[in-house]
Amino acid sequence: MKHTAVLLLSTPMRFARKGAVAAISQFLIAHHGSVLHSDDHLDSGRDLFLSRLEWDLDGFDIPISEFERNFQPLAERFQIHYHLALTDYRPKMAILVSAYDHCLADLLYRHGTGELACDIITIISNHPTAKPLADFHHIPFYQLTNPKDKRASEREMLELLGQDVDLIVLARYMQILGPDFVAQYLLRMINIHHSFLPSFIGAKPYHQAFERGVKLIGATSHYVSADLDEGPIIEQDVVRVSHRDTVEDMLCKGRDLEKVVLSRAVRWHLENRILVYKNKTVVFL
Repeated sequence: MKHTAVLLLSTPMRFARKGAVAAISQFLIAHHGSVLHSDDHLDSGRDLFLSRLEWDLDGFDIPISEFERNFQPLAERFQIHYHLALTDYRPKMAILVSAYDHCLADLLYRHGTGELACDIITIISNHPTAKPLADFHHIPFYQLTNPKDKRASEREMLELLGQDVDLIVLARYMQILGPDFVAQYLLRMINIHHSFLPSFIGAKPYHQAFERGVKLIGATSHYVSADLDEGPIIEQDVVRVSHRDTVEDMLCKGRDLEKVVLSRAVRWHLENRILVYKNKTVVFL
């Protein structure tokens, strides 16, 4: 594991032009922080400068517990909104899944190989299908006791998850979560939707795509918001289809997309590469 820190930040462009970037770099250098990576983006339409800075903590003379107090004068001076993360921290992740387990299987494989640096604390499902996978990977599995009662299921999940979980992944969890549940985990829940959003929101998007006669189908990974399938988009990909493809063909092609699109989004979140603003994301790769 690396012993580094990541700062994801945004500031109005007028402050970026007035020395915010130089001031941040000088702050880190003055405290013996060696900058390893720096990536910036200018959103001129929204008058925002966005950045990801990663620096080595070996020799850095501010304890992380004191970082906010020391950085706050600079943040106030340049109206900087920021999030600080440590790369040697292993986030606690939970996975929600329904009957389709292809995304779950892919995530568990990538976790087992070390690609996803986190601790998967539980798998929760409204179906028994995923239990053999969970058992094989030695991860606690919990089947909801009354899956037909959505509100009761959400209360049950809240009790299981609490507030200690860092990330919840909806790996084809085919239930619409209520706004009260979503509000508990804003920007801590990632969903995979089996269409190229904003097209074909909701249920059976491949059937909708088939009826519409599209030539491309896609998958979209996004943060969950109270509005169905309208949270900030993290990653998307597409595959070509033709008039010869049946709905089953589309489902098969789509499953391959869903796995890779979801795993990319989860990995980038775990690596602190995503900055969310105005219902959009910047992904620093």
